[in-house]
Amino acid sequence: MSDAIVTLKHGAGGRAMRRLIEEVLAAGFAEFPVDGIGLEAMDDGAALCVGDRWLVITTDAHVVQPAFFPGGDIGRLAIAGTVNDLAMMGACEPLGLASAVILEEGFPRADLERIQRSMLETCREAGVAIVTGDTKVVEHGAADRLFINTAGIGWIKPGIHLSGMNARPGDRVLLSGYVGDHEIAVLSQREGFGFEGSLKSDCAPLNGLVQKMLDACPSVRCLRDPTRGGLATTLNEVASMSSVGITIEEEKVPVRDAVRGISELLGLDPLYLANEGKLIAICPAHEAEKVLEVMKSHPLGQDAEIIGSVTEENPKRVTLHTLIGGHRVLDMLTGAQYPRIC
Repeated sequence: MSDAIVTLKHGAGGRAMRRLIEEVLAAGFAEFPVDGIGLEAMDDGAALCVGDRWLVITTDAHVVQPAFFPGGDIGRLAIAGTVNDLAMMGACEPLGLASAVILEEGFPRADLERIQRSMLETCREAGVAIVTGDTKVVEHGAADRLFINTAGIGWIKPGIHLSGMNARPGDRVLLSGYVGDHEIAVLSQREGFGFEGSLKSDCAPLNGLVQKMLDACPSVRCLRDPTRGGLATTLNEVASMSSVGITIEEEKVPVRDAVRGISELLGLDPLYLANEGKLIAICPAHEAEKVLEVMKSHPLGQDAEIIGSVTEENPKRVTLHTLIGGHRVLDMLTGAQYPRIC
């Protein structure tokens, strides 16, 4: 790693974070044999072979600032994020979640109770329970109010094999709805911008939507939720992992007028904004319309679109076909457009 110290860019979900993981945090673990999908795949979780079944395990840490924002809070984010990581691997019916909470001395009990209620409500929505956990309280100033780490496990339905390494030329790329809502909602709350309108975070558990998609089309090759780094960075990860090119149509990517306007005001690109209730699906071309129809029949996929294709040309690169007929390379986000949004 060329960087001598860790900075915020190393946790932003882009190229700097990927390098930190590959060169430091995941280094050496390849020597441990894993029967399944492990660290080298850089997927949303690991798929481990247990007898004749496949078990997914995933973990996530949540440090969003502020803890409460339009459409959610750190508690809902923690549950939904972990459930979604399981679902992106094909484990749509989680067996259980673990939750570890790090509290800064002086944190208001009323806020903690509000967060706990939110976690409970989101668990009910996703059909899962927290079955174990841990709690730590640190001195004032040793943490930023509240951190939550969660982990989850679940079985993959037989016949399902999802990974960012599975994309093939000719496949279609689908997106479940509007991008950028979460990051703009968090920014508006954090900075006190007071934007007009009712823009809210899209934070939601996606396992129900994924279950319907996989029931209708078990041949879906890849599912990813475009969180940190947004749509562009997530597609770059898939293109790199599968050694393919991906081309998307700008006119097909849904962006709310409010998100687009605020992004222009702040100098942000909606394609790199974080989402917490959206997914990308890559499937064979002949199945794309069927998958789209199923997605649109679900409340969390009613704004879904087929936004592009997987190609042989330009391997490991994502290209945007712009509204004016040109082409633009969508590189992976290097650092963070804005930190602490999930």
